[in-house]
Amino acid sequence: MEREGGCACGAVRFKITQPFAGVGVCHCTDCQKASGGPPTYVALVPTAGFEVTKGEAKRYVSKGDSGGEVVRAFCPECGSPLWSSTPTMPLTPVKLGALDDSSDLMPALHLYTASAQPWHLMHEGLPTFPKAPPFPPPSA
Repeated sequence: MEREGGCACGAVRFKITQPFAGVGVCHCTDCQKASGGPPTYVALVPTAGFEVTKGEAKRYVSKGDSGGEVVRAFCPECGSPLWSSTPTMPLTPVKLGALDDSSDLMPALHLYTASAQPWHLMHEGLPTFPKAPPFPPPSA
C-alpha cells in the first residue's frame, strides 16, 4: 500500500508506505486554529512509513497535553497544514486533506471533544474521547 500527498501548491510532497494505524477527528483547540475553525481529520501513519519526497515543510512547535512537544508541519509557500508529530509517539498524524486521495478513509473516533465547538459535526456511533484516546486507537 502506498499513498502520496502534499500541499496545495506542490512545493512539499510526501509518500506513505505502510498501512494506517487508524483515522480520527481531532477537536483540540490547536487543530481548530491550524484549520481555521473545524476539527482536523487525520490518518495515523507509522513514522517509519512516512517520507518527505519534495521540499521542506515549515514547523510550528507547541506544548501538548502531556507537556511534551507537538510539531505541526505546513507548507512555507501556501500554508497548507500537512502533518503533525510528537517525539514520544511512533505515529505521524497526516492531515486527510493533504493526501492526494482520501475518499476511501472514514474516521473511527473523535478525540479532544471537550474542546469541540457546539457546531462541530460528530459521526453518530463513533467513540468520542474528551482528551486523547487510549493507545492504540480503535481500528479504522
